[in-house]
Amino acid sequence: MNELPLTRITIDWSRIGPRSYLRNIKAICGIDQLDFEHPVTFFVGENGSGKSTLLEGIAVAYGFNPEGGTKNYNFSTYDSHSELCDAVKVSRGPYKAAGGYFLRAESFYNVATMEEEYSRGSNYGSQYYHKRSHGESFLKLVKTSFRPRGIYLLDEPEAALSPQNQLTLLLEMARLSRQGAQFIVATHSPILLALPDAGILSFDDGALHPCGYEDTGSYQVMSLFINNRENVLHHLLEDDLSSES
Repeated sequence: MNELPLTRITIDWSRIGPRSYLRNIKAICGIDQLDFEHPVTFFVGENGSGKSTLLEGIAVAYGFNPEGGTKNYNFSTYDSHSELCDAVKVSRGPYKAAGGYFLRAESFYNVATMEEEYSRGSNYGSQYYHKRSHGESFLKLVKTSFRPRGIYLLDEPEAALSPQNQLTLLLEMARLSRQGAQFIVATHSPILLALPDAGILSFDDGALHPCGYEDTGSYQVMSLFINNRENVLHHLLEDDLSSES
C-alpha cells in the first residue's frame, strides 16, 4: 500500500482555457495523471520547462497558500499563480499528513514577514527569519518546522543554500523521509539530486519522464565543468569574443 501523504494527481484539462499558456508547456500538457511512489520526488528541467508551474499547481490544490507557508497561511502580495491548481485533483494516502510546508525561494521574504505577524498573540514565538541570512532562515525552518509524516513541496531550495548547506538539507530530507515524510522538490542542484532512492522526473525533451541521476542536465553540466574547467572556459570565452568582433 502506498502510504505517502500524496499518492497521485490528475489534471482535468476541461477546466483550463483553450488559449491558456499551460497548453503550450509541452511537459505539462501531456499529463492526465501522475503517480508518486517515492518519499522524495525531484522535478528537473531547464528554466521554463514547467517544473515550478506544476509544483505550484499541486501545492495550491493540496491546500497551501500560493506564495508559500503552511496550510494555515492565507495572504497574497501578488496574485501570479496559474489556473492549473483549479484543474488538479490530489489523491491522498491512508494517513493524514502531520503538517506540511510549501517553500518558494522567490517569495520566502513575504512568508517570513507573515510568520512574524501570525506569531503575535499566539502560543508560538516567531523564529524571526528576517534577522538571519536567507540560507540560515531556511535551514532554521527545516530543523524546527519539518516533521516526520509531513508533506513538503520545495521550489528551488538551493537558491538560498551554500553547497555545504545543501548537503545539510539532503541529510534532513533523508532522515525525515525515512520517518514517513514526503518531499516533492523542483531543483537544479546536482547535490540534492544525488539523494539515494529518490525519484527524478525530467521536464525536458517535450514530455515528463523518469530520469537517472547522471542523465540530468544539472549533473552533466556540473560534471563537465568540474572535470574540464579550462577547456570549457576556453571555448565559452573564445566564442564570446568571436561574437563581439
